[in-house]
Amino acid sequence: QVQLVESGGGLVQAGGSLRLSCAVSERTRRTYAMGWFRQAPGKEREFVTSISWSGGITYYADSVKGRFTISRDGALNTVYLQMNGLKPEDTAVYYCAASQSGTAQAMGENRGMEYWGKGTLVTVSS
Repeated sequence: QVQLVESGGGLVQAGGSLRLSCAVSERTRRTYAMGWFRQAPGKEREFVTSISWSGGITYYADSVKGRFTISRDGALNTVYLQMNGLKPEDTAVYYCAASQSGTAQAMGENRGMEYWGKGTLVTVSS
């Protein structure tokens, strides 16, 4: 059983930065592609970014390219989302997801997620 716990959300002004963390808890260390998704009020969940477990392959939604960066710390078994140049339209609940059967590319196509965190709220004010 895999458990994902997000942290780092909060209220920031437009143009500010936040770093989200996703701690992965599992009894045995397996290979998982990881990703971040977000859901704004009244909107559908959307893909933000994904990363292979090796960290060698990443994908980004067009809306966040150049502003957000996904990374992982293998020793800490944690995935991060560095968000810079935040905009009001980035306001959403951000969810961490993991896929053992899929790939980072598949996650970018909204496929393969097997585990989800409970989410952390990011609010960007003008």
